[in-house]
Amino acid sequence: MITLHGYWRSTASYRVRIALNLKGADYDQVFHDLRRGEQREAAYRAIAPQGLVPALETDGGVLTQSLAILEWADEQWPRPPLLPADPHGRSVVRAMAALVATDIHPLNNLRVLQALRGTFGASEGQINDWIARWTTDGFEALESLIARYGGPFAYGDQPGLADCLLVPQVYSADRFKVDLSGFPLIRRAASSAAALPAFAAAHPSAQPDADVE
Repeated sequence: MITLHGYWRSTASYRVRIALNLKGADYDQVFHDLRRGEQREAAYRAIAPQGLVPALETDGGVLTQSLAILEWADEQWPRPPLLPADPHGRSVVRAMAALVATDIHPLNNLRVLQALRGTFGASEGQINDWIARWTTDGFEALESLIARYGGPFAYGDQPGLADCLLVPQVYSADRFKVDLSGFPLIRRAASSAAALPAFAAAHPSAQPDADVE
């Protein structure tokens, strides 16, 4: 048995839920309310010293960082694959995933937004502008990659690693009302993936700890 530590609205946790569902993995979930700072409590830091979600407890120990967890899952359960069979394809898909995980998400996650509000006194309007700026900047590059390599999904005809990252980031963009009208291929790929049972079951609203503010 494996245990996923996460939070219903964490896009990084959302990625991992999608991947585990695609793999048909059996897993439990433990929830940490990021709004209340539960991820910083000593009991959780004993599991994940950085105090971030997700973390995955396995028989071999604890895994952190969503991209590393997704790669582990792909090796643990090779079918269906999250990465293409050829080296070039794998590199392209990893680049798509990194575009979201390293260039968009870190600038828009909760601790950054809290710092902008608390340390720098940013207004909610400024916060929304900040989110839109970095989401749009990253999505412009991602749209061009999907135009070159995509099919119904972000890369080709089957859902994979890139879609595990894309769908949660589109969810986040919609949550913050980022205008995605200029990204029809991103929208198409995200819609194709989101309709699949593995993605639908991973949606934040379907999680036991989901609530509304």
